[in-house]
Amino acid sequence: MSDSVVTRAAALVDEYLLLWVLLSVVVGLVVPSVAVLTPLSTPILAVMIGAVSLTLAPERFRQLRGRALLVILVVQTGMPLLAFAIARILGLSPALTAGFVVLGAVTPELVTPTMTELSGGDTALSTVVLVVVGLGTLVVVPGVVTVFLGESVTVDPVLIVEQLLFAVVIPMSLAVAARYRWPDRIGRYDELYPSVSGLMVILIIGIVAAANASLVRDGGNVLLLVAAAAVVLNCSGYVAGWLVSWNFTRGERIAATLSIGMRDFAVAAALLVGAGFPTAATLPAVVFGIVEMTTSAGLAKWFSRPR
Repeated sequence: MSDSVVTRAAALVDEYLLLWVLLSVVVGLVVPSVAVLTPLSTPILAVMIGAVSLTLAPERFRQLRGRALLVILVVQTGMPLLAFAIARILGLSPALTAGFVVLGAVTPELVTPTMTELSGGDTALSTVVLVVVGLGTLVVVPGVVTVFLGESVTVDPVLIVEQLLFAVVIPMSLAVAARYRWPDRIGRYDELYPSVSGLMVILIIGIVAAANASLVRDGGNVLLLVAAAAVVLNCSGYVAGWLVSWNFTRGERIAATLSIGMRDFAVAAALLVGAGFPTAATLPAVVFGIVEMTTSAGLAKWFSRPR
């Protein structure tokens, strides 16, 4: 396959990612047998994390203000609490509450650096936040599950740690190390890595949608409540990021807004599936993904408008 064909295919994935995500959801709901691919969630997630991490060149970690990074990380730690509060206020079931708590605890969306770049923000800052939070999930996710959920959802924390290690920490670490060791060779394909990651997002969301097909079809008021909770969590994250960064540069404010508001629904879904959570727990990730992809695209257009 020629480079031009690969480049065109990658461009189609990037340019119409929201459309592909929506189509993947539809396919999953219409063909629930796709759920048979659920055991592949962990390797798909590992490829997704590894691909986007290959773009993390060492120079992108330099010239960052430590204070900006610290503020974003502190606010990040509050997202699981916000997600838990929203779920409780809306009276969601323990499984759905677990889905929102994990969603709040995982990394920012893997395309956050891309959306930050399109918005004219500080891409290096959003990239470092992604890496640090990705490594921190090893402790944060099992911790918040224990603190906020207790015995309401029975899941072995060891399974969560294993999922994070094999699906997030190890592929991210290997990719960053490879980029450091062979910068020129790895860097030649920088424009393709986000597309590979996007393709994995499409696959994951389709699998999760298929697993939730019956729940979505029969969801009724529950589905509306989940959608409302997803909108509130997503928009509250954006608002929190914008407000706490009031004295940052514009580029840093954009990075803070997107990094806090965008949650990696694909990572959350894969972790929930792999760690043995009830199937219903992945519904918030499916709905949040659709909401987030739409709102982030709108924000990117708004931030990048002529001033």
